[in-house]
Amino acid sequence: MNDTLSTTIVQVAALGKQVTTGSAQLTILRDISFNVSAGEAVAIVGVSGSGKSTLLGLMAGLDTPTSGSVAVNGQDLFALDEDGRAALRGQMMGFVFQSFHLLPEFTALENVMLPLELAGDAGAREAAQALLERVGVGDRLGHYPKQLSGGEQQRVAIARAFVTRPALLLADEPTGNLDADTGANIIELMFELNRERGTTLLLVTHDETLSRRCTRVLRLVGGMLQKSEA
Repeated sequence: MNDTLSTTIVQVAALGKQVTTGSAQLTILRDISFNVSAGEAVAIVGVSGSGKSTLLGLMAGLDTPTSGSVAVNGQDLFALDEDGRAALRGQMMGFVFQSFHLLPEFTALENVMLPLELAGDAGAREAAQALLERVGVGDRLGHYPKQLSGGEQQRVAIARAFVTRPALLLADEPTGNLDADTGANIIELMFELNRERGTTLLLVTHDETLSRRCTRVLRLVGGMLQKSEA
């Protein structure tokens, strides 16, 4: 067996999330458990309100659970304080969102350079430019997000997510705001970078084309995990 694929990078155990709304308590996730191996591409699917984005946020340590645990690379996220979780995200994770989350006052190049500059990487400009060229927007380096199409913005967002060579990429509806052709191109790009860099992908999606490309599909129904689908 390939050693990379046999290494567990994410362990989710008995994870639960409840929130209080007024006098009522709402259960968003209930007793979720699964492991993800390094190099896998795992789709998390389900109808709106099934808890997909909440689960992704918990795996990123952006939210805290009511019960259970998430370990990334053997480190229990919720045994860390806020600063510790942020440090682990910086070392291990990249993010792609439906709404791009680019900084409007920064150019495409500056948006992609930023994570490297925050990490003190002296080669930030060269690395960012090379990856923007790799994702097909090398001629848009000096453009601001408002000057880019949706597809171009998502390419910049993917370059920013991959530029630190994260072990784990978390994507929340990465094709949700894109037309079918652009979405297909973005899917292809993500999987090319996944293959080239060995990055593990965790993708929340309604896109059946995207979920079919994944190693496994985890389906949430009413906040509970159904049997995973190969």
